[in-house]
Amino acid sequence: MTTATIIVKGMTCSGCVNSVTKALKSVDGVLEANVDLQGQKATVTFDETKTHLAKLKEAIEGAGYDTE
Repeated sequence: MTTATIIVKGMTCSGCVNSVTKALKSVDGVLEANVDLQGQKATVTFDETKTHLAKLKEAIEGAGYDTE
C-alpha cells in the first residue's frame, strides 16, 4: 500500500470535498481518501499494483479541480 498527498485547487465548500472524495474512491485500488478543504489537499491510500498517482490526479481533474 502507498499513501500520497495531492494538492487540490479550486475547492470552496463541503460539496467540493464530497466530489473529490467520490472521484478518488471510484478509482480501482483506492482504499481510503481523506480530503481536507482548508488544507486544499487529498491524502489517498491506494494499492500501487492497481493504480498510480497520475490516475488519481486524472480522477480529481475529471471532477473539475486542479492538482499539483
